[in-house]
Amino acid sequence: MFTGIIEDLGVITNLEQDQDNLHLTVKSNITPELKIDQSVAHNGVCLTVTSLNNLEYTVTAIRETLLKTNLGDLTVNDEVNLERAMKLGDRLDGHIVQGHVDQTAICKSVEFQNGSWLFTFTYDPALTNMTIEKGSITVNGVSLTVVNSKKNEFSVAIIPYTYEHTTFKLFKENTVVNLEFDVLGKYIKRLYELKM
Repeated sequence: MFTGIIEDLGVITNLEQDQDNLHLTVKSNITPELKIDQSVAHNGVCLTVTSLNNLEYTVTAIRETLLKTNLGDLTVNDEVNLERAMKLGDRLDGHIVQGHVDQTAICKSVEFQNGSWLFTFTYDPALTNMTIEKGSITVNGVSLTVVNSKKNEFSVAIIPYTYEHTTFKLFKENTVVNLEFDVLGKYIKRLYELKM
């Protein structure tokens, strides 16, 4: 489990295709604190640390993960948002995040608003995921509050700290991002579907 509060920006230093799998090597300041078998969220995708080497570590994304996320679009020197799994008993500063991406979205627009930014995203409604006004959404692993919720579109307002310390500063029109919708909303939606 994660909170959506980003700890560090990692840099992709190597990508290695192995059949349908992709091994990603990441350089990060949190690497010395990691252990093999530990879970780390990469742009919101929970992956297991498989090897460690000084400030670099390696994780593997399988075909299923690559099909549902933006990890397959990464190139060497790209930055990724990183978060280690939350500790039981710590404050939950974001919201409950599983690290299981539901689908990708496309950045429709970035609007500077005199000290903050408004990012608008569109996503495929065929998967029946949804947002609600003032509900929680995770974009590339960042816990955010939804504004302007529509059927297959929503916006998020970004403060300067989040802009500077996450990959949001790299987003532009047509950037592909990972979305994890609120887990409580997903359970409610599923229960409703089963009663229909």
